[in-house]
Amino acid sequence: MTATAEFAPGPDLKQTATALIARKRLIAFVTPAVILGYFIYLFFAFDIRGLMDRARMDNAAILVADSYSYKTHITHDNRIGGLTYAIEGENKGTYPEGMVPDFVTPLGEDAARVTLHAGEVAEIEGSTLRYMVPEYGTVTVTVEGRDIVLDTPDGQIPDWISASSARVNITGEGGRAVVTRARTEVFNYSFGWELFWFTLDSPFYGKSLGELARLVVSGDRVVAEKSNLAAMVHDFWNNPMWRHKDVIWAIFETILMAFLGTMGAALVALPMAFMAARNFNRLKSVRFAVRRFFDFVRGVDGLIWTIILSRAFGPGPLTGALAILITDTGSFGKMFSEALENVDDKQVEGVSSTGAKPMQRYRFGVIPQVTPVFLSQILYYLESNTRSATVIGAITGGGIGLLLTQAIITQKDWEEVSYYIVLVILMVIAMDTFSGWLRGKLIGRKD
Repeated sequence: MTATAEFAPGPDLKQTATALIARKRLIAFVTPAVILGYFIYLFFAFDIRGLMDRARMDNAAILVADSYSYKTHITHDNRIGGLTYAIEGENKGTYPEGMVPDFVTPLGEDAARVTLHAGEVAEIEGSTLRYMVPEYGTVTVTVEGRDIVLDTPDGQIPDWISASSARVNITGEGGRAVVTRARTEVFNYSFGWELFWFTLDSPFYGKSLGELARLVVSGDRVVAEKSNLAAMVHDFWNNPMWRHKDVIWAIFETILMAFLGTMGAALVALPMAFMAARNFNRLKSVRFAVRRFFDFVRGVDGLIWTIILSRAFGPGPLTGALAILITDTGSFGKMFSEALENVDDKQVEGVSSTGAKPMQRYRFGVIPQVTPVFLSQILYYLESNTRSATVIGAITGGGIGLLLTQAIITQKDWEEVSYYIVLVILMVIAMDTFSGWLRGKLIGRKD
C-alpha cells in the first residue's frame, strides 16, 4: 500500500467535512435572516410607522428651543383688558409696573408692538393681534365674542398656523403667538437662562460683570445694612425662580440617599455573605435560605421597593435610602459570597499555623484578600446609585429628582429641566472622580 493510499481520506471523513461546511454556510445565511426577521417583527409590534406619523417635530423644536433659551410672555387679557410682561409667564418673573422689555414698545394701555427675530413684528391692540411676517404679509386674529376670526393675506392657512374656533397658534421663525378667547399671548425667545443670577426685583438685575465687580469693591452700599457682596450672595441664594438654595439641598439629599443606601447595604450583606459562602458555612440549608433571600431582595427592582416603602413609611429621602439598601443588599450579598468562595486557602492556613482562632483567621487571612474587591464593588455601586437616587427621589419626594419631575410636569420650564440634568451629570462626574480617587487611596493604584 502506498503512502498516498494510506493517508487518503475515507468516505466518512469526506462526508463529515462536507456536512460541516454546509452547516456553517447555513448558519451564516440563517443568522442574518433571523436578525432581519426580528427587526421586521419589532417594526410592526411597536408600530414604528404609527409612531412616526404621531411625531410632532414642531413640538420637539419648541422643546429644544426652551431648553437653551427663555421666552418672554406679552399677554393681553381679552376679558378685562390690560397687558402684562413676564419671563416664562411666571408671577415671580413679572416685570414691575413701569418696566417693559427692550423689544416692546407700549402703544397705550391695551396696545403694544413686539419686535421679534427674523424681521417679524407682532402688534397687540385690545383683542386684536396683527402678526407681520416678511415676504408674506400680516396675519390678523380678532376675538369677537365667542369666535376667533383669522385673516391671512392669501386667504389660505399656512402650515405654520394651526387654527380652530377656540384657538389660533402662530409659530413663526422669530417668535410665537397664541390667541384664545381668554387671552392673547406673544412669545419672544432669547438665548440664555434669564433671571438665573438675579430676579427683576433685585437691584443687581441687568448689571454687567464689570459693574458687579465695581460694586463689590465700592464703599457705597446698594442695600442698607449689607455689604454689596453679601447682598449679591443673598439675592442669588434666595432667587425665587431658580431656587438655588433648594437645588443645592436637593443635590445633598440625593447624594445622602445614595450613600446611606449603599453603605447600609454593604454592612448588612457582609456578615450574611459569610453564611452564604460554601467554604465558610457547611450547613447547606442555611446557605440555600440566605442565597434565596439575596435573590428575592435583588430580584425586585429598586423602583418597586420604592413604591412599596413610600406607601408604608411615607415620602422622604430616608424611604429612598431604604429602597437602595434593600436592593443592594441582595447584589452585595451575591458578589461578596462569591468573592469569599474564591479566597486563597493557603493564606488562611498560614494564619492558622500561628495558632490563630477562627475570628482571627477571618480577620488576618480572609479580609485582606477580599477587601480590594469589596471596596471596588461598593464604590462602583455608590457611583451608580447616585444616578438611581435621582429617579427614586422623583417617587419618594426628595432630592433633585423631585425638582426635575416638577419642572417636567409644568410643560413650560424646560430650561430648568436642562439645568437640573446638567447638575445631575456634574454630580455623577464628581462622584466618579471621588470614588476613583478614594479607590486609589484605599486599594492602591499602580502607575
